[in-house]
Amino acid sequence: MAGGALLLSACAGEDSANKPEASGSASASAPAASTITYAYEQEFHSYNGNTAAENATRNNGPLQRVLAGFWFYGENGEITPDKDFGSYEKTSDSPLTVEYTFNDKAVWSDGTPIDCDDALLFWAYKSGKLPAFSTAGTTGVEDVKLPECNKGEKKFTFVYNKPFADWHANGPGATELLPAHIVAKQGGLSEDEFIAAVKATDKKKLEKAAKFFNDGWIAEGALPAADLIPASGPYKLSKLDAGQSLTFVANDKWWGTPAATPTIVERFIALDEQAQALQNREVQIIEPQPGPDVLNQLKALEGVKVNNTTQYTYEHLDFNFDSSEFKDKALREAFAKCVPRQLIVDNLIKPVAPEAKTLDIRNVAPFQSNHAAVVQASGGPGAYAQQDIEGAKAILEKAGKTGLEVKIGYQTPNPRRTSEVQLIKDSCDKAGFKVVDGGSEDFFGTVMPAGNFDVALFAWAGSSLVSGWGSTYTTPTKCDGESKGNNNGCYSNKKIDELVKKLNATVDVAAQDPILAEIEKILWADLATIPLFQHPGLSAWDETVQNVIPNPAQSTITWNMDKWSAA
Repeated sequence: MAGGALLLSACAGEDSANKPEASGSASASAPAASTITYAYEQEFHSYNGNTAAENATRNNGPLQRVLAGFWFYGENGEITPDKDFGSYEKTSDSPLTVEYTFNDKAVWSDGTPIDCDDALLFWAYKSGKLPAFSTAGTTGVEDVKLPECNKGEKKFTFVYNKPFADWHANGPGATELLPAHIVAKQGGLSEDEFIAAVKATDKKKLEKAAKFFNDGWIAEGALPAADLIPASGPYKLSKLDAGQSLTFVANDKWWGTPAATPTIVERFIALDEQAQALQNREVQIIEPQPGPDVLNQLKALEGVKVNNTTQYTYEHLDFNFDSSEFKDKALREAFAKCVPRQLIVDNLIKPVAPEAKTLDIRNVAPFQSNHAAVVQASGGPGAYAQQDIEGAKAILEKAGKTGLEVKIGYQTPNPRRTSEVQLIKDSCDKAGFKVVDGGSEDFFGTVMPAGNFDVALFAWAGSSLVSGWGSTYTTPTKCDGESKGNNNGCYSNKKIDELVKKLNATVDVAAQDPILAEIEKILWADLATIPLFQHPGLSAWDETVQNVIPNPAQSTITWNMDKWSAA
């Protein structure tokens, strides 16, 4: 999800040393293209990607330049203030205080000013004080006092109850600020009544508004009515053709630099079909799943630029602690021993990224400067660093669980994950498990939220923020689709809860590493998840398209699509 937290993902890109040239080779005299088309593997599903159910790159990736905010993940994934949208500054350390000011010209594409009620809606769903509003996580905002502002006011202030490490990325960022006037109207309230209800944390009065916030923006085969989905960025949503594409058009109410290309189209194309689509010029930009065949195919194409780098996104296996046999730690140990992490990397990742290694911690990427220190201090995977099929077999036999069926769920189609499951099956079946491929086209939409898996195979698209993954391991209020946040497996450890809070309150960067290491040590001891590998990134585009800059963070390649242009 945008903001600090992680996003459900199937892929995302980095490495400033290999960043492509921004300009294409189009003739200066060629007429500008009116449309640029890019490919993405999953169909857009909601204008609101901030709920527990809709927190995914399939939603927040396309919305990067539709729903603007005070900051975004810029080049190399850096936290970048959006000066067109507004400004913010820290005015006090004790208590931590940050003042935000919307641009005086800031309006929704329906002409409604962006102001106080929008800030209060953000606080309402992100603070946890109004639990009827679904949220993927409350980290940071849960410690912010109710902002004091009134209808029409362009300024508001966050006053924290405690220090917060990532305060610079805790106000509403790209995709996080939603139109409060729409939520109020759909909840049967005037803007004045909505503001008053939030200030009073009146759960009953906001019940209908919260229901719309949670479900009213879902796109089931078509976009919601145009008047329900106004934009606050350079583009606005225009049309959703089910199973085919999502169309963006320039927002004529945008007060900043106009979008360089009038129309952008996102085509929904399976990962293994994207290279061919680029070759045929059905699309101009792709982010396919990296693999040796597709990489060689792209490098052989004329007039195509290729970027092959590393992302903050990482692959992992999550256990279901709520409704599977893996509530038993001994069974988690057996499964962790038989998973062929090294073989997965050797067969599926090294052909694209020769220097790739198994991922030994979850929350610091291998290319970050503190990675080695945190691995060493945490002890890394320890007993699970090397595959041990005989050890796994002995545990299963002792527990009387030989033949235990394990359903591994993941989003299909995804060729690499299908191969991962097969490699796991080949190994773990030898230990006495019976691994079942539980891939589903709606795994993220219904299967995982309902807990219908034993082990989930997917990726988190993240960033450098230390607060970004807190809700992934924090004990959920209850284990259901709306309350789990990012903790899909319902893992719980009170010591982890305490350490996550401590980390989030540690502003001194150097003091964060020992806490990160302690967290990782416990996560390995508990086998909360099994990290597999850091995602190699792969993107390619027609060289006539200018200003395409892959991004390693969760904002994806669309972070600057308003700058894309082509002859």
